[in-house]
Amino acid sequence: MKRNLDLLSDSEFDVVVIGGGIFAACAACDAAMRGLSVALIEKADFGSGTSANSFKMVHGGIRYLQHADLVRLHQSCRERSALLRTAPHLVQPLPIVIPTYGHGKSGKEYLGAGMLLYDVLTLGRNHGITDPSRRIPWSHFLNRVQVIDLFPDIKKPGLTGAAVFSDGQMYNPTRLTLAFVQSAVEHGAVAANYTEAVTLLRTGDHVQGIKARDVLTGDEFEIRARTVLNAAGPWAEGLVARSPDIPPVPAGTYSRDACFVIKRRTTHPFALAVQGRTFDPDALLSRPARHLFVVPWRNYSLVGVWHVVYHRPPDEVTVTEQDLRGFIDEINWAYPSLNISLDDVLMWNAGLVPFGENEDGSENLSYGKRSHLIDHAREQGIEGLVTLIGIRYTTARGDAARAIDMLAAKLGKGRKRAATDTTPVYGGDIPDFEQLVQEATRNQSLGLSADVMRALVHNYGTEYANVLRYAEQDPLLAETLGDSYVLKAEVLHAVRSEMAMNLADVVFQRTDLATGGNPGRDTLENCARLIGNEFGWSPARIEQEIATVEKRFPSFTSATTADRQSVSALA
Repeated sequence: MKRNLDLLSDSEFDVVVIGGGIFAACAACDAAMRGLSVALIEKADFGSGTSANSFKMVHGGIRYLQHADLVRLHQSCRERSALLRTAPHLVQPLPIVIPTYGHGKSGKEYLGAGMLLYDVLTLGRNHGITDPSRRIPWSHFLNRVQVIDLFPDIKKPGLTGAAVFSDGQMYNPTRLTLAFVQSAVEHGAVAANYTEAVTLLRTGDHVQGIKARDVLTGDEFEIRARTVLNAAGPWAEGLVARSPDIPPVPAGTYSRDACFVIKRRTTHPFALAVQGRTFDPDALLSRPARHLFVVPWRNYSLVGVWHVVYHRPPDEVTVTEQDLRGFIDEINWAYPSLNISLDDVLMWNAGLVPFGENEDGSENLSYGKRSHLIDHAREQGIEGLVTLIGIRYTTARGDAARAIDMLAAKLGKGRKRAATDTTPVYGGDIPDFEQLVQEATRNQSLGLSADVMRALVHNYGTEYANVLRYAEQDPLLAETLGDSYVLKAEVLHAVRSEMAMNLADVVFQRTDLATGGNPGRDTLENCARLIGNEFGWSPARIEQEIATVEKRFPSFTSATTADRQSVSALA
């Protein structure tokens, strides 16, 4: 992937996709696979917004059984299956334990009936998934002793056991988004990060492209296109609002979905669901409270998710120390023996997604139901413009296909969809993930550890050899950065082949360096120097890049590099 803005300004496209999150990436991939000429632009880096800040869960729709919403249930299950099938290196099953108490709505009978019904409704969930390790198993039960063996400090009075179901988990959300961008480029799309859509261009009642700005230089130029897909997430409404002669869309309500990473990791792969303090007012059949989750991920655990109606601009999304203290208070109330403190928090993640309609001050919030898909010709008489504001990372592929259906019809291209549900993403043509890891480890001649090779195959899939070539040419690039499994070769690969433009792109979106928080000053300096040598950065620019990255880690915790090293050693 090469950032070439001349290709954007010198061509006319069938569709220009605005945004670089998972919905925009899937849309660009879908359109390109249909044979449309596609431009994809993102004002920051690909996957750096809401998509980077998900809870890393790929939901199969079991929650929608409570709402008797079989449409959403089947859609979510279908999309989870598609990701397990097409990106097996980046998505895998996650077993989730729900403790049972007594014989009411918290008991085995109630949960068991629901899970059995869900299993029956999703009998086709493993269709086309060739790798047995990527298949979603049937739900099952654990007895009381088995639950206590997994979670010795769980609340025991009244405990009867647990119900266990499996959902999906992303190894790396930003690299999954990037894989769809790479797939789009592989099929002919022209993609560019740090390219902002300033306004929509309109002639008569037809949108004919956008005025864009190179964020790195400030230069403005036009991108001509027969249709435009506005898939900029929480920024989408702002683009329409500042475009002259384009009627604004009604402002939506957004939730700041937040979670955090802690320096703990169980010795087993099971996530734990515990009941929080709020309930779902829209559920027809519901347990006494909504669930919070403690989820093993890499060498750490994820804790979340918390939702709050958010009225500030999307560029100002943050989680304060007070917010975190509130989150910690609730999870400690729900699971007292976990006993988390602020010092346990290594990173927080937060992003904006469409929310439901709620009264001011409501405690039990109504969540958003579906992505917003707006045909501006139907709503406002403006031809050639469709807006897609996605609600769940899981449903991005399917919702993007619906958006491209609209645009393809406007272009007179018919409605035959691309096979994005069965075609592997870039690097994802993997019949058996574990077999590929073993082959890659056995065949490499650099003496890299099994852990490093596993991380490489997870992040790059079948394309891992492209990274190793740098190290084969220069053995110094076979060294890892700090206490991570990230090779120096990955940094050069990110800059030369994946359009990384700065240190933050490499640390947060291209590599695992920030997986568990701040990797430390030495690691950031070594990484910045590698990038600086490619771009000709001055010492002052290197310092500036490091400072920018360091500001993104929570400054109000006392977690240190030594803490992270001890966690990694235990995992």
